[in-house]
Amino acid sequence: MRAIGYARVSTDGQVESGAGLDAQVTVMCAECERRGWDLVRIATDAGASGKTLNGRPQLTDALTALDSGEADVLLAAKLDRVSRSVLDFAALMARAERRGWRIVVLDVNVDTTTASGELMATVVAAFAQHERRLIGQRTRDALAAKRAGGVVLGRPRTLDPAIRERIIAERAAGRSLRAIAEALTAEGVATAQGGARWYASTVRHVAAA
Repeated sequence: MRAIGYARVSTDGQVESGAGLDAQVTVMCAECERRGWDLVRIATDAGASGKTLNGRPQLTDALTALDSGEADVLLAAKLDRVSRSVLDFAALMARAERRGWRIVVLDVNVDTTTASGELMATVVAAFAQHERRLIGQRTRDALAAKRAGGVVLGRPRTLDPAIRERIIAERAAGRSLRAIAEALTAEGVATAQGGARWYASTVRHVAAA
Protein backbone atom coordinates (compact mmCIF):
# COMPACT_ATOMS: atom_id res chain seq x y z
CA MET A 1 0.00 0.00 0.00
CA ARG A 2 1.22 3.49 -0.90
CA ALA A 3 0.30 6.22 1.54
CA ILE A 4 0.32 10.01 1.44
CA GLY A 5 0.60 11.47 4.90
CA TYR A 6 -1.11 14.73 5.75
CA ALA A 7 -0.08 17.06 8.57
CA ARG A 8 -1.30 20.52 9.50
CA VAL A 9 -0.59 23.19 12.06
CA SER A 10 -2.59 26.38 12.42
CA THR A 11 -0.83 28.73 14.84
CA ASP A 12 2.30 30.77 14.17
CA GLY A 13 3.95 29.24 17.22
CA GLN A 14 3.45 25.72 15.93
CA VAL A 15 4.78 26.69 12.52
CA GLU A 16 7.92 28.28 13.96
CA SER A 17 8.70 25.51 16.43
CA GLY A 18 7.82 22.62 14.16
CA ALA A 19 6.82 20.65 17.26
CA GLY A 20 3.28 20.02 16.10
CA LEU A 21 4.37 18.89 12.66
CA ASP A 22 7.21 16.77 13.99
CA ALA A 23 4.88 14.85 16.28
CA GLN A 24 2.42 14.14 13.48
CA VAL A 25 5.14 13.04 11.07
CA THR A 26 6.71 10.75 13.68
CA VAL A 27 3.40 8.99 14.33
CA MET A 28 2.65 8.54 10.61
CA CYS A 29 6.13 7.23 9.81
CA ALA A 30 5.89 4.71 12.65
CA GLU A 31 2.48 3.53 11.45
CA CYS A 32 3.68 3.02 7.90
CA GLU A 33 6.70 1.08 9.15
CA ARG A 34 4.47 -1.09 11.33
CA ARG A 35 2.16 -1.91 8.43
CA GLY A 36 4.84 -2.20 5.81
CA TRP A 37 3.39 0.63 3.75
CA ASP A 38 5.32 2.85 1.39
CA LEU A 39 5.04 6.45 2.62
CA VAL A 40 5.16 8.22 -0.75
CA ARG A 41 5.29 11.71 0.73
CA ILE A 42 3.93 13.90 3.50
CA ALA A 43 1.82 16.89 2.52
CA THR A 44 2.01 19.72 5.03
CA ASP A 45 -0.15 22.82 5.37
CA ALA A 46 1.48 25.21 7.83
CA GLY A 47 -0.57 28.01 9.35
CA ALA A 48 -3.84 26.75 7.81
CA SER A 49 -7.22 26.58 9.51
CA GLY A 50 -9.03 23.28 9.87
CA LYS A 51 -12.54 24.72 9.77
CA THR A 52 -13.01 23.72 6.13
CA LEU A 53 -11.14 21.75 3.47
CA ASN A 54 -10.68 24.93 1.42
CA GLY A 55 -7.58 27.10 1.59
CA ARG A 56 -5.17 24.21 2.07
CA PRO A 57 -3.16 23.77 -1.14
CA GLN A 58 -1.12 20.79 0.07
CA LEU A 59 -4.24 18.85 1.01
CA THR A 60 -5.75 19.70 -2.37
CA ASP A 61 -2.63 18.38 -4.12
CA ALA A 62 -2.68 15.22 -2.01
CA LEU A 63 -6.32 14.51 -2.86
CA THR A 64 -5.64 15.07 -6.55
CA ALA A 65 -2.76 12.59 -6.37
CA LEU A 66 -4.98 10.03 -4.67
CA ASP A 67 -7.73 10.53 -7.23
CA SER A 68 -5.24 9.92 -10.04
CA GLY A 69 -3.95 6.69 -8.50
CA GLU A 70 -0.55 7.90 -7.33
CA ALA A 71 -1.26 6.50 -3.86
CA ASP A 72 -3.80 4.26 -2.13
CA VAL A 73 -4.26 5.80 1.32
CA LEU A 74 -4.57 9.23 2.89
CA LEU A 75 -2.97 8.93 6.33
CA ALA A 76 -3.31 11.43 9.18
CA ALA A 77 -2.34 11.34 12.83
CA LYS A 78 -5.43 13.17 14.08
CA LEU A 79 -8.89 13.84 12.73
CA ASP A 80 -8.79 17.56 13.51
CA ARG A 81 -5.66 17.86 11.35
CA VAL A 82 -7.75 16.80 8.35
CA SER A 83 -11.02 18.50 9.24
CA ARG A 84 -12.86 19.96 12.20
CA SER A 85 -16.14 19.65 10.32
CA VAL A 86 -17.92 16.31 10.47
CA LEU A 87 -19.78 17.23 7.29
CA ASP A 88 -16.55 17.96 5.41
CA PHE A 89 -14.96 14.74 6.61
CA ALA A 90 -18.01 12.71 5.57
CA ALA A 91 -17.78 14.29 2.11
CA LEU A 92 -14.09 13.37 2.00
CA MET A 93 -14.90 9.75 2.83
CA ALA A 94 -17.52 9.68 0.08
CA ARG A 95 -14.94 11.02 -2.37
CA ALA A 96 -12.47 8.33 -1.34
CA GLU A 97 -15.07 5.62 -1.87
CA ARG A 98 -15.96 6.95 -5.32
CA ARG A 99 -12.33 7.26 -6.44
CA GLY A 100 -11.10 3.99 -4.95
CA TRP A 101 -8.67 5.13 -2.27
CA ARG A 102 -8.75 4.78 1.52
CA ILE A 103 -8.55 6.99 4.59
CA VAL A 104 -6.74 6.17 7.82
CA VAL A 105 -6.97 8.56 10.80
CA LEU A 106 -5.08 7.14 13.74
CA ASP A 107 -6.54 8.94 16.77
CA VAL A 108 -10.19 8.00 16.06
CA ASN A 109 -9.56 4.57 14.54
CA VAL A 110 -11.05 5.50 11.16
CA ASP A 111 -9.45 3.01 8.80
CA THR A 112 -11.37 2.20 5.64
CA THR A 113 -8.84 -0.53 4.81
CA THR A 114 -10.34 -2.71 7.57
CA ALA A 115 -13.85 -3.85 8.52
CA SER A 116 -13.76 -2.29 12.00
CA GLY A 117 -12.36 0.95 10.60
CA GLU A 118 -15.14 1.08 8.02
CA LEU A 119 -17.63 0.72 10.89
CA MET A 120 -16.13 3.74 12.61
CA ALA A 121 -16.31 5.65 9.32
CA THR A 122 -20.00 4.74 9.11
CA VAL A 123 -20.51 6.17 12.60
CA VAL A 124 -18.83 9.41 11.55
CA ALA A 125 -21.05 9.59 8.46
CA ALA A 126 -24.13 9.00 10.61
CA PHE A 127 -23.17 11.90 12.86
CA ALA A 128 -22.69 14.02 9.75
CA GLN A 129 -26.19 13.19 8.55
CA HIS A 130 -27.56 14.05 11.99
CA GLU A 131 -25.69 17.36 11.94
CA ARG A 132 -27.11 18.16 8.48
CA ARG A 133 -30.64 17.59 9.79
CA LEU A 134 -30.01 19.73 12.86
CA ILE A 135 -28.69 22.56 10.69
CA GLY A 136 -31.74 22.31 8.44
CA GLN A 137 -34.11 22.35 11.41
CA ARG A 138 -32.33 25.32 13.01
CA THR A 139 -32.56 27.20 9.71
CA ARG A 140 -36.29 26.51 9.39
CA ASP A 141 -36.89 27.52 13.01
CA ALA A 142 -34.95 30.76 12.55
CA LEU A 143 -36.91 31.67 9.41
CA ALA A 144 -40.20 30.91 11.15
CA ALA A 145 -39.20 33.13 14.07
CA LYS A 146 -38.33 35.98 11.68
CA ARG A 147 -41.67 35.65 9.89
CA ALA A 148 -43.49 35.66 13.23
CA GLY A 149 -41.61 38.83 14.14
CA GLY A 150 -42.76 40.54 10.96
CA VAL A 151 -39.47 40.30 9.08
CA VAL A 152 -39.99 40.17 5.32
CA LEU A 153 -37.79 37.44 3.89
CA GLY A 154 -36.41 37.14 0.39
CA ARG A 155 -34.85 39.72 -1.89
CA PRO A 156 -35.30 43.37 -0.87
CA ARG A 157 -37.88 45.44 -2.73
CA THR A 158 -36.56 47.72 -5.41
CA LEU A 159 -39.83 49.05 -6.79
CA ASP A 160 -39.83 52.71 -7.71
CA PRO A 161 -41.80 54.59 -4.99
CA ALA A 162 -43.66 56.47 -7.72
CA ILE A 163 -45.01 53.16 -9.11
CA ARG A 164 -46.13 52.10 -5.66
CA GLU A 165 -47.93 55.41 -5.14
CA ARG A 166 -49.57 55.04 -8.55
CA ILE A 167 -50.86 51.58 -7.72
CA ILE A 168 -52.22 52.72 -4.37
CA ALA A 169 -53.91 55.73 -5.96
CA GLU A 170 -55.49 53.67 -8.75
CA ARG A 171 -56.79 51.10 -6.27
CA ALA A 172 -58.24 53.89 -4.15
CA ALA A 173 -59.97 55.18 -7.28
CA GLY A 174 -61.61 51.79 -7.77
CA ARG A 175 -59.51 50.35 -10.60
CA SER A 176 -59.28 46.56 -10.57
CA LEU A 177 -56.09 44.67 -9.75
CA ARG A 178 -56.12 42.98 -13.14
CA ALA A 179 -56.52 46.26 -15.03
CA ILE A 180 -53.62 47.83 -13.15
CA ALA A 181 -51.41 44.76 -13.79
CA GLU A 182 -52.19 44.74 -17.51
CA ALA A 183 -51.44 48.46 -17.82
CA LEU A 184 -48.09 48.15 -16.03
CA THR A 185 -47.11 45.18 -18.17
CA ALA A 186 -48.09 47.01 -21.38
CA GLU A 187 -46.03 50.02 -20.37
CA GLY A 188 -42.96 47.88 -19.71
CA VAL A 189 -42.75 48.73 -16.02
CA ALA A 190 -40.56 46.20 -14.18
CA THR A 191 -41.78 44.54 -10.99
CA ALA A 192 -39.91 44.90 -7.69
CA GLN A 193 -37.99 41.73 -8.54
CA GLY A 194 -37.18 42.84 -12.08
CA GLY A 195 -39.93 40.85 -13.78
CA ALA A 196 -41.50 42.01 -17.04
CA ARG A 197 -45.02 40.84 -16.31
CA TRP A 198 -47.39 42.00 -13.61
CA TYR A 199 -50.15 39.88 -12.09
CA ALA A 200 -53.17 40.83 -10.01
CA SER A 201 -51.52 39.15 -7.00
CA THR A 202 -48.38 41.27 -7.51
CA VAL A 203 -50.42 44.45 -7.58
CA ARG A 204 -52.33 43.36 -4.47
CA HIS A 205 -49.06 42.77 -2.62
CA VAL A 206 -47.76 46.24 -3.51
CA ALA A 207 -51.02 47.94 -2.64
CA ALA A 208 -51.16 46.22 0.73
CA ALA A 209 -47.56 47.07 1.68
